[in-house]
Amino acid sequence: MSTKELQEKIVAIMKKWQKIEDSSSESTGKIINKTDNPVLRLIMEIIQRDSQMHHRIQGLVIDTLEHKPATISPDEMGGIWDLIEEHIKIEKQTIELANMALEGLSGKKLVAQEYLLNYLKTDEEKHDKMLQDLNSIKKGMYPY
Repeated sequence: MSTKELQEKIVAIMKKWQKIEDSSSESTGKIINKTDNPVLRLIMEIIQRDSQMHHRIQGLVIDTLEHKPATISPDEMGGIWDLIEEHIKIEKQTIELANMALEGLSGKKLVAQEYLLNYLKTDEEKHDKMLQDLNSIKKGMYPY
């Protein structure tokens, strides 16, 4: 398969996936409208926002394959890297706090709270991983 064919295939997949994300947003909206339970509403709102963000990411993948490749220059990375390092420290603190809160809940049968705190911890760990992966990109750049 040529590079152009591969790019066209990925674009087609992204467009199909975007339609599914739209369906997910619509579905969660229906659930939100049918319940007054704050935990269930919050979960559906989280999924809905994630689906909207996935749609944006898929759009960027499409744009970078059809129009302009995605690039990050060493100057762009270097210009903000100190701020990213500070943010990495913040993410580590939030993970630490999530762990402390979860330890306090251990065995207390506060199921909804434990569920939500596990979600927060997982999301904070995701942020940390994203920043660590960005660090890997930085290390592969000249002059880093």
